[in-house]
Amino acid sequence: MNRYDAQKTPATFHVKSFGCQMNVYDGERMAEMLGERGMTAAADGAEADLVILNTCHIREKAVDKVYSDIGRMTREDGSRPMIAVAGCVAQAEGGEIQRRARNVDIVVGPQAYHRLPDLIDRAGRGEQAVDTDMPLASKFGALPSRPRQARPSAFLTIMEGCDKFCTYCVVPYTRGAEISRSCSAILDEAKALVDGGVGEITLLGQNVNAWTGEDDKGRMQGMDGLVRELAKIDALKRIRYTTSHPNDMSDGLIAAHGDEAKLMPFLHLPVQSGNDRVLKAMNRSHSADSYLRIIERVRAARPDIALSGDFIVGFPGETDAEFEDTLKIMEQVRYAQCYSFKYSPRPGTPAADMDGQIPAEVMDERLARLQSLINRHQAEFNAATVGRRTDILLERKGRHPGQLIGKTPWLQSVHVTAPELSIGDMVEVDIISAGPNSLAGQPSRRKAA
Repeated sequence: MNRYDAQKTPATFHVKSFGCQMNVYDGERMAEMLGERGMTAAADGAEADLVILNTCHIREKAVDKVYSDIGRMTREDGSRPMIAVAGCVAQAEGGEIQRRARNVDIVVGPQAYHRLPDLIDRAGRGEQAVDTDMPLASKFGALPSRPRQARPSAFLTIMEGCDKFCTYCVVPYTRGAEISRSCSAILDEAKALVDGGVGEITLLGQNVNAWTGEDDKGRMQGMDGLVRELAKIDALKRIRYTTSHPNDMSDGLIAAHGDEAKLMPFLHLPVQSGNDRVLKAMNRSHSADSYLRIIERVRAARPDIALSGDFIVGFPGETDAEFEDTLKIMEQVRYAQCYSFKYSPRPGTPAADMDGQIPAEVMDERLARLQSLINRHQAEFNAATVGRRTDILLERKGRHPGQLIGKTPWLQSVHVTAPELSIGDMVEVDIISAGPNSLAGQPSRRKAA
């Protein structure tokens, strides 16, 4: 195998994360761990001694992109960095990655990346460095404490894995069974983030609202209890969470949306299809009607809540009439934003072997219709925000001098021109115009509390 050709231990690294927010979180934790080791982050992979591709296996194109990136790692002088493939592609394909891409030095799954330093050492010695174990012990206890964050918003994984086994999804096979982190560990990490300057935390999990754990009094809590504990952290301004499953949308969590001010009025609750036969074939444990009843209860608790969802078009056997049911449920809910995908067969999943695979051109047409409706609803939601006064948390610089970009409570991006303000400020603004993907705001000249 063509091994990493440097004669020294890598001193610089670059992590490139694909896919979901949990991969972003995992990428950050890997970077923090390598920083503890004394390595320095490089701005990109062009000059880094070590490049980590933190991969997603949800869709075939994402997998192909990983191999394409690997193939471009050789530099003009013939040298290359040490290459590590991490994440769900690593878990799904294991040592096959090194057989398919012989310049890959390290393969590490999402439950084993806390052992990355040892794998780097092994690869540097020319040894095989593959670790796709799913150990019973939590990796989180082996990771370093969170450093100070140079940003106002951060992700925090509270549980991993999935027990739902949707027939199209690889997550149960690449991330394992649902495991919740302890309440105390989550609160400790949240406090460390807030002490370091973070004002908004987004809780993460494949089925984040399935989280359970004991509080400091030994009482079992669901996610609503965790949210209420986090809200007691004075300097924490905002709490969000993603991704949720309809089956785990408890009465307590719905109530928390109505009476916990720090829990933002935004809910990502995937339905995937509006047709009951398709939902059953997907092994989704809800019907279109039961999903709509959950939405009604959430809106009763928090009338101004913004809703987001996921949709798959072209699932095996989906008829034109069944697709129309998906458009109907979208019209009923009227999402503020959505993610939509053509069905992509993943090896090893039941749906990949189902009869009635839909032709690509049919999926293309359905996706175009779906996205047209999504775009219309999102534009209408944004337009309805014009004239509203609200708080935004400033997160980054805009493209123009003095311009800053922040998020509304409903997760809309707002750009304001306010040179006197700083990233991390919570500021009250008047929304003065809306585009399809963002809003323009004008500060009311008062920093929000």
